[in-house]
Amino acid sequence: MDAFRTGEEGRAVQVESFARHVDIAKRLGKTLVIHDRDTHDEVLEVLDAEGAPERWVMHCFSGDADFARACLDRGAYLSFAGTVTFKNAAPLREALRLVPLDRVLVETDAPYLTPSPYRGRTNASYLVPVTVRAMAAERGDDLTALCAAIEANTERAFGGTW
Repeated sequence: MDAFRTGEEGRAVQVESFARHVDIAKRLGKTLVIHDRDTHDEVLEVLDAEGAPERWVMHCFSGDADFARACLDRGAYLSFAGTVTFKNAAPLREALRLVPLDRVLVETDAPYLTPSPYRGRTNASYLVPVTVRAMAAERGDDLTALCAAIEANTERAFGGTW
């Protein structure tokens, strides 16, 4: 769900589409990856109405600590991108600190949201370690332990082996 470029006329269509995606994920036993831009309340309303699937991920988590708690209470994995390194992202870092080690993920969101100090460049997977190091420092986690947790979480969230 994305309200950034969608006017009011498109909101109802997005809500209906999102509800159908939730249903499909549940029926097929698939992980639901949620894109949420300026629609935190609507996402939670749909998940509460439809019932969250067994496995779901908040892609490129952009909320604060309250939204993080609400998602975690409903069973989410929270995936963080380079935005956690931005100077103006204190609420996002607060959310990151409260995510249990067994629910945290990382991503590039390429080609956007390049981590500092590389902001302004095109984002790519080679910069994920920059984001993970910043996450470990912010959380006070051992880097190796965080990497192992992210790997285990990825397998639990999406299944399969690499």
